[in-house]
Amino acid sequence: MKKVLFFAAMLLLGASAHAQLGGLLNKAKQQIKDKANAKIDEHVDNATSKVVNKADSTVSGAVAGGGSTTAGTKTATATSGTATTTTAQTTTAIAAVQQTAPKDTAVNFKAFNNYDFVPGDKIIFEDSFTDDPNGEFPTHWNLGSGQGVVNTTGDRKSFLITEGNYAHVSPLIKSPSYLTDPFTIEFDSYTTGGYGPHIYFYDTNADATGARNDRVNVNFQSWDAVVVTNKAAEVDLNGKYPTEIAGQKYLNKWHHIAMAYKNDQLKVYVDQYRVLVVPHLSATPHALDIEGIGDANNPIILANFRIAAGGGMNMLGKKFTDAKIITHGINFDIDKATIKPESMGTLNMIVGVLKDNPDLKFEVDGHTDNTGTPAHNLTLSQQRADAVKAQLITMGVDAARLSTKGLGDTKPISDNTSSEGKANNRRVEFVKM
Repeated sequence: MKKVLFFAAMLLLGASAHAQLGGLLNKAKQQIKDKANAKIDEHVDNATSKVVNKADSTVSGAVAGGGSTTAGTKTATATSGTATTTTAQTTTAIAAVQQTAPKDTAVNFKAFNNYDFVPGDKIIFEDSFTDDPNGEFPTHWNLGSGQGVVNTTGDRKSFLITEGNYAHVSPLIKSPSYLTDPFTIEFDSYTTGGYGPHIYFYDTNADATGARNDRVNVNFQSWDAVVVTNKAAEVDLNGKYPTEIAGQKYLNKWHHIAMAYKNDQLKVYVDQYRVLVVPHLSATPHALDIEGIGDANNPIILANFRIAAGGGMNMLGKKFTDAKIITHGINFDIDKATIKPESMGTLNMIVGVLKDNPDLKFEVDGHTDNTGTPAHNLTLSQQRADAVKAQLITMGVDAARLSTKGLGDTKPISDNTSSEGKANNRRVEFVKM
């Protein structure tokens, strides 16, 4: 019924819009016939109202204003391919997003008190887009369809998918199969009310680059829920966002997304909330892409994208005998010692280890990559180590059990020539004393 209403609304457009849409309607009708049993989510309702209200817009503007999606099937509303939006339109729309995006506020550690996500211990891919100039497509990504640019949202460098129905992009990774069991994925997401990011998993990187033969998809709906679908295994689970971040509360702000895969189980987090657990995914992902309906007015916006091998370090309740713990889950603002709130998963794990081992003491060592001067990095790493110690003390750890040392870029564990190498070198180590 929603599909019928959608196309009825399109037919009510003026003569000029009708002439432009005529050929596309025929294609769309065939898509509906082919996908008659597909589930249609709320984006159809949004698309219908937007098309009626924009009768004087271009075809691409009318279509890209809202999309029709299913939980498990890639579908275009009334066009298959890339939408056409002028550079001036895109620039104006991006500027509007920049103005509405809030600046980062004080860290709210209390909200993340029960956060248990611990990222993997080896960075496979990381991109904070800081090396890319605004207005350009990001260097470390493949473009399969649609359009995208790097820009600043609030005070955060980000990747905006501005055009495409369906658009798809994928990390520029050479390995034919880079996701291992276990793995973790993290990124920041911002929405003004348009289409949310859609993560598709594949058996090979070639399939991910070509957006074919997807095994599982994770749909982060704009302000409602996350839906995980495996068509072959008939897995289709829905996790609603908590009321604290649902609906209008989700819009026009940054949210931290995290996923952890281990032994066929997938956990999905939005901000401090674990919104969905899939006990049996019935698939082993090896590569991914990001898809969705990009629109200059409501782009899909991503920042701080990271893929890591490993994850879910389970040290609680065990006697600690290792020489040290190397962590990549305690993250800071760029070139600052301000701890990000999503670091609480790793910090909670360290507190648990100390509680389970009352005689244990740690030296907190801060490490940086080689960006900046050696003297600056030495100072920054010491400030970060001190910040971690201070936070652990506020969480109940006796100060006498902690000391700190800043080592700057003097002890790299990876190369400093790639984004991933630099990310692996930026770390906090807890060395047994």
